[in-house]
Amino acid sequence: MSARYGRGLPHLAAAVDLPECFGAEPYVELVRLAERGGLDFVTLDDSFARPGPDALAVLSRAASATRRIGLVPTVTTTHTEPFVVQAAVATLDWVSGGRAGWRIEVSAGAGEARLFGRRPAAPVRQLWDEAGEVADVAARLWDSWEDGAEIRDASTGRFLDRDKLHHVDFTGTAFSVRGPSTVPRPPQGHPVRLVDATEREARTVAARYADVALVRAATPSQAAAVRQELRAGAAGFGRNPDTLRVLVSLMIDLGDGEHAAEPGHGGGGPRATMRGPLYRGGPVDLAELVAGWYADGVTDGFHLVPVEPRRDLERLVNGTVALLQHRGLFRTFYPGGTLREHLGLARPANRYAGTGTNVMTGGTS
Repeated sequence: MSARYGRGLPHLAAAVDLPECFGAEPYVELVRLAERGGLDFVTLDDSFARPGPDALAVLSRAASATRRIGLVPTVTTTHTEPFVVQAAVATLDWVSGGRAGWRIEVSAGAGEARLFGRRPAAPVRQLWDEAGEVADVAARLWDSWEDGAEIRDASTGRFLDRDKLHHVDFTGTAFSVRGPSTVPRPPQGHPVRLVDATEREARTVAARYADVALVRAATPSQAAAVRQELRAGAAGFGRNPDTLRVLVSLMIDLGDGEHAAEPGHGGGGPRATMRGPLYRGGPVDLAELVAGWYADGVTDGFHLVPVEPRRDLERLVNGTVALLQHRGLFRTFYPGGTLREHLGLARPANRYAGTGTNVMTGGTS
């Protein structure tokens, strides 16, 4: 492998959004196609602002139909209960065998607030501050069960080791949680947390809590600048910047073939649009873009959003990914079974292990 690629191989992920589709099977078909290409993970967007199926439920269905690929639904932290959100994400990690992620998002619209009627819409900055607190307490709740807390010994009637179950006692600006969680510690310890850090309001949360940050950028210099900012922010919070994966998020339209004539497309790279940066061209040119931006240290990989889901994902897997694999620039198999392993991230240590603080619970122990 060339020295240009000394950081290893790029990470690749794809969106499997299907507007106005409510059945699970079309989503499952796309997830299985992405897994055939060896992608690190898929995302499925969700919002209170538009009709559509629950992303977490759909990817829970996809878990049983796949074996390796990571599954990352969007779950908003606004108008939802942090305790319920973390338990749902932990459950996805359990049913998928350690392949769950969580794309953290906020809901800023007044129409979304009226759906719940609990509070008015709030400024985006305030909502992202709250999202950071939810990300924090979720990790604490995932740690509230130590590994091995479940005994399940029928002969003695002991189900739990109460010394390995912990209170959280978290008080935030908009909620408080005592814990412990109702779900044992997930297989990954902490499911992977993902934040779209394109907008400045989200960057503090991404730098402090995210394992993966997305950046919608149309130029290498723009992507590199945000990546550098996020890594510096992570270091400022006491994190090792190398534990934060920063991926460029691009819409892709692979229907026009190689070297599309319009300037800014194809071999010329992405162009800015009202919906975000768009690459239009062919699979070969896209492979060149992925390899070039990664080799230049602009990004740790790419999150690709097909404009026409089935067509573009097929061309991504059968064209772009196959070419990268042929050149030794993308893996040909999954070396591990969990999303953290795909991303090269360690399983976090439990913050409560060995602290001596525990919680008494009802029931037989």
